Amino acid sequence: MRWNHMPVTDLARSDVVTATTQTAVTEIAETMADEAVGCVVITDDETPVGILTDRDLTLRCVAEAADPTELTAQNVMTEDLETINRDAGFYDAVNHMSETGVRRLPVVDDNETLVGILTTDDLTELLADEQQELAEVIRAQRPPYET
Repeated sequence: MRWNHMPVTDLARSDVVTATTQTAVTEIAETMADEAVGCVVITDDETPVGILTDRDLTLRCVAEAADPTELTAQNVMTEDLETINRDAGFYDAVNHMSETGVRRLPVVDDNETLVGILTTDDLTELLADEQQELAEVIRAQRPPYET
């Protein structure tokens, strides 16, 4: 398969939705709805310092009955952010996500600057596309069935 040695930067989305640690949670929730994304990477300049997911909003705002109008990203984001270098390979990314239990993996360059994001949904879609292409090759090469 052609993607097995590809660096994750070729697989990752470059249009990452970001916010700062001081961005209001209500603004982030609106952005997530407008952009149809399940997470926002929290940055300090262009360096990722956290991630805020739709699940974080549910568990850390709604479930705790917190007033979202008084919260910022800093209050509810996941700070132990897992990232991967842009030059890492597909399998490195999959293994890293599996070992750490994350579904969203910000991609950084050597200076820790955010350059993209890779999600399990993206990987699932990629694998489904590859399986479809493989099925087409198999169908084209097999002899026709006789009836």
